[in-house]
Amino acid sequence: MAPPQKKDQQQKSQKREKISLTDEAGPVPAVVELVIGRTGFRGEITQVKVKVMGGRNNGRSMRRNVKGPIKIGDVLMLRETEIEARRIRSKVTKGTYT
Repeated sequence: MAPPQKKDQQQKSQKREKISLTDEAGPVPAVVELVIGRTGFRGEITQVKVKVMGGRNNGRSMRRNVKGPIKIGDVLMLRETEIEARRIRSKVTKGTYT
């Protein structure tokens, strides 16, 4: 009965290795194309549209949430390019500078 457990452990470790291989690519540059709006409880997060400039998703345009000052043309270094931010559904009135 011990050998089947070893097979399961080997399969799990192989799955972990596959996941970690995609993460080891390192940060990927992305250029801010558009500032969409402010979000967060107090409006401290800015949602932007970025164009990925490298990695597996080269050329892909996606939404990301950014904390801190940001403007069009800035370059962000993204740790991952698989997950996209949700769309802002309502207008934030507190903490906005529009």
